[in-house]
Amino acid sequence: MTLEGQELDRKSLRMVVGKTADWNELAKDCVAFANAKGGMLLIGIEDGASHPPPDQVIPEELPDAIRKRIGELTVNVAVHPSIRVGDGEGQVLEVKVPRSSAVASTTDGRYFLRIGDCSTPVTGDEVLRLASDRSAVSWETHRSLDVPVGLADPRKLNALLVALRSSDRVKPSVKEKSDDELLVHYCLAHEGRLTNLGVLCLGLPLHRAQLGTSPVIQAIKFDERDQKINKLVWDDHTLNPIELVEAVWAEIPDFRESYELPDGLYRQQVPAYDEIVIRELLVNALVHRPYTQRGDIFINLRPGQMDIVNPGSLPFGVTPQNVLHTTVRRNEQMARLFHDLQLMEREGSGFDKIYEILLSQGRPAPALLETHDRVQVCISRRIARPEVIDFIAKADQAFQLSQRERIALALLAQSDGMTARELMRALELDAVDALQAWIKRLMNIELVRSAGKTQATRYFVDPSMLKSLDFVGTTTLQRIEPHRLMALLMEDIKRYPASAIGDIHERVGLEIPRSRIRRSMQQLVQEGRIVAAGQRKGTRYSLA
Repeated sequence: MTLEGQELDRKSLRMVVGKTADWNELAKDCVAFANAKGGMLLIGIEDGASHPPPDQVIPEELPDAIRKRIGELTVNVAVHPSIRVGDGEGQVLEVKVPRSSAVASTTDGRYFLRIGDCSTPVTGDEVLRLASDRSAVSWETHRSLDVPVGLADPRKLNALLVALRSSDRVKPSVKEKSDDELLVHYCLAHEGRLTNLGVLCLGLPLHRAQLGTSPVIQAIKFDERDQKINKLVWDDHTLNPIELVEAVWAEIPDFRESYELPDGLYRQQVPAYDEIVIRELLVNALVHRPYTQRGDIFINLRPGQMDIVNPGSLPFGVTPQNVLHTTVRRNEQMARLFHDLQLMEREGSGFDKIYEILLSQGRPAPALLETHDRVQVCISRRIARPEVIDFIAKADQAFQLSQRERIALALLAQSDGMTARELMRALELDAVDALQAWIKRLMNIELVRSAGKTQATRYFVDPSMLKSLDFVGTTTLQRIEPHRLMALLMEDIKRYPASAIGDIHERVGLEIPRSRIRRSMQQLVQEGRIVAAGQRKGTRYSLA
C-alpha cells in the first residue's frame, strides 16, 4: 500500500466503532483533505501496519453512519465511504474526500489543511488567506475584459498552437482538436471570449495592460557597495509570460558569464548561473504568483548572488521548510499550459531540480525567504567547493544515482559530514526515519559512512571513495572518533590546566561542534579523568 502523505491517511477501526470512537478527530482529517487537494482515509489499519487484519469484517451499516456523522460535524465537506477487501484479505473502509470548492470547516468553527501527512490547524489571518486562495472560480477562467477570440494577437496564437501540437507532453487526442477546441481545452477561451489566462498569453499589449496584474520584470545589477549600476525592464506588455522567460534569459548579460576550472590537462566551463536553474526560477515566479495582486518581479544581481523577488506569499500550505516535499498549484491552468509547453518540470519536481544542480556544482542550496508581501529566492554565484563538481559527476557515472541521492551526497561532500538531525533539517524532513529514502543506497554501496547512533549519528563521505574518485578535500577534525577527541582534550588540558571550555575548543579545533566538545568533557568528568571547578561560564577544567 502507498505510504501516508498529502492525499492518504490510515486510521484504526476503533476510531469509528465502540466507546473509543473519536468522530471529532475523523471530522478534522476530512476538513483538512477537503481544504487541500482532496484525499482518502483507509479505516481499519492499525498504527504501524500496512494492511488490515486478515479476518477483519467491516459492519455494513458503518459507511452510512460515517456519511451521516461527518455531515453533522462539518461544513462544505462531502465523503464517499465504501467497503473493499484490503491487501491482507481483510476488509477495509475506504473514505474518499473530494476537494471542496468552498472553504471547509467543522461545525464549531475550526479550520484545518492537509500539509504532508499532518492535518494542520488554520488560525487567525491564515483563514483569510485560505478563503482568498479558494475562490469558487479561479482568476484564470474569469473574463474580466470580454475580449473576443478574433482580437487575439495572430502571431502569438499561431505560435502557441504550433508549440502545443509539437509537444510530446500533449496527448494525440488533444492535438487532433480544432484551434477553437484547443483554446477551450486549456481554458484560454470560453464562449468565444478570451479568459484572463487567454488575454495574458494571446492578447494584444493593450489588453494585457488593462488586466492590471500582468507581470512586469525588473533586472537590477548592484556593485560591491550595493549601488545600482545597470537596469533592464520588461514593462511594455508586448511579451506574454511564455516569451518573457526567453527574453529575460537572452538579454541579461550576467547569464552569459562562466568560470573556468582546471580539469586535468584541460579546463571545463561552469556557468555563473545555470540555464535550467534560471528558467525554473523564472517560470515559478510567473506561474505561482497571485494574479489578483499587483507587484513587479525583481531580479537583483549582486557580485556574489542573485535574488528573485516575487510579490505575494507562497501558496497556502507551502512554507520555506517544506518546499521540497509539498506541492500546491496556485494557478492550475497556467501550470498545466506551461508543463505541456515543456517550460516547467512535472508537478513537485522543479525545486528538487534546482537543489540538485546547485549542490552538484559545488554551490550552497538555494535560500527561500518569505515575508507578508513577497517571496525571495537567493542563489549563490560563487562556487564554494569546485572539487565537488567532478566528484558528483564521477560518482553518478559509476553508480547511476537518483536525484535524491545526488542531493544528499552533494550536501555531505560539501560539509565534511553532518549529523542525522542536521541532514534531516537540510533536506526539510520531519523524522530521522525519512532519511533512509535519501541515503540508504549510498550507505549500501559505501559512498557514505556513518558513526554513532540515533539522531547523533554522523554521516560522511567515505574517505577511500574520495580518494578513488580523485576528490581533493581538506583534512578536518569534524569526523574525529570520540576516543581520539577525548585523548586530544586530555592533552590540551595537561598543557593548559584550569582552562575554560571556550579556550579549549578554540585550541583543539573550531570545526568540531561545541556540543561534541561539551559531551566529551562531561564524559571525562564522569570517568574521573578531569575535574571541573566553578559554575557555568566560570567553570575551569584540570587533570584529576
